[in-house]
Amino acid sequence: MTKAVVICPGRGTYNKGELGYLGRHFPDAALLDRFDARRAERGEEPLRRLDGAERFSIARHTRGDNASGLIYAASLGDFLGIDRGAIEIVAVTGNSMGWYTALALSGALSPENGFEVVNTMGALMQEAMIGGQLVYPVTSPDWVPDATRRDEVLALVAEIDGRAGYCLGISIDLGGMLVLAGDAAGLDAFEAEATPQEGRYPMRLANHAGFHSALQEPVAAQGREALAPDLFDQPELPMIDGRGAIWWPGACDREALHGYTLGHQVTETYDFAHAIKVAAREFAPDVFIVPGPGMTLGGAVAQSLIAANWRGMASKEDFKARQAKNPLLVSMGMEDQRTQVTGG
Repeated sequence: MTKAVVICPGRGTYNKGELGYLGRHFPDAALLDRFDARRAERGEEPLRRLDGAERFSIARHTRGDNASGLIYAASLGDFLGIDRGAIEIVAVTGNSMGWYTALALSGALSPENGFEVVNTMGALMQEAMIGGQLVYPVTSPDWVPDATRRDEVLALVAEIDGRAGYCLGISIDLGGMLVLAGDAAGLDAFEAEATPQEGRYPMRLANHAGFHSALQEPVAAQGREALAPDLFDQPELPMIDGRGAIWWPGACDREALHGYTLGHQVTETYDFAHAIKVAAREFAPDVFIVPGPGMTLGGAVAQSLIAANWRGMASKEDFKARQAKNPLLVSMGMEDQRTQVTGG
């Protein structure tokens, strides 16, 4: 049996190409109905209507109170479609919002409670919309880690953050990319002073608040008030969080899990690269499975594995050679790859 770690994507993964994803792939109509019934109670647009829209709209589909639910449902639906007779899932993790999804995939949250957490936090962040995010590469184009560039970027971020009236910090470490969070002054300063890369970086992210930074303290407090610890339960699968810490089945303190999820996970740097390194070294999977929507997280997984020198991979070419010989990464958002783990 093939051993797999499942890695859940976060915000920014439901885009134009994903329109209709739930209609094509979500396997449980009754469960989707329950999600939409809850959204109706909150006065929110149903996921079915959003997913079935004739056109993709950045203003409509990428706002937090809509994007979070769409991404959660897409990832959950793909997870339910994995052929468990051929694939043993040994652990789950996620990127940013994907941590909430990982909680549901592990059993620490029921599908409905996972949706409640995702939908609530997405709505709270959209309502507050504190700060913003941008992305910037810290590897060469062939994904070889560049320690000098990383150090230069970290020094610039720290210098800008130290200025009076400026806020800037590392939101997510994606291995080959850094996501920065800050206020308008901090983000503007970095865009003006960082060396442009590849003709498109630094890249500001639309409809993204300053996730994983102290700017989100008010949102985290609202989340803890709205979402009680008794929503959480013991996981059935090990979970790797945004610090690289492992939460083991039968050994989780749900108060602590609630506290991390609606505390540190919201207000501190999310070290996705370290989570992938831990997943690789502690669980030694045969394959990493990234549920949909989208396929952009695959590059971050590969770059994180290269940074960890997993199985001797040191560059993009090494990864591509390994993929061609014996796939290490399956992105379910790619139609030609999802059949490798769904059994058809």
